[in-house]
Amino acid sequence: MNTFEKIYEVVKSIPKGKVASYGTVALLAGNPRWSRVVGYALHVNPQPGTIPCHRVVTKNGELAKAFAFGGENMQRTLLTEEGVEFLPDGRVDMKRCHWRYI
Repeated sequence: MNTFEKIYEVVKSIPKGKVASYGTVALLAGNPRWSRVVGYALHVNPQPGTIPCHRVVTKNGELAKAFAFGGENMQRTLLTEEGVEFLPDGRVDMKRCHWRYI
């Protein structure tokens, strides 16, 4: 399995209504230093309907400014539809919605 495939497998395991940070995905994919690689992989997601890249946010809960599948507003829409809660400043409420993978 190559690096992108490892990343996609981790992202596919994030449940609806939860999010993970780029760093969390990198760690679970095998290397905590792959945060940027996670971003690159998600930007070229070959199966957006199957690999829920909208569930990956920054460690502070910020959405992707360059979300590849409709922009930042689309990412927020998709997360809202899944029940993800947002703070008044527009960030994901990481205390409530961060995926506890352990």
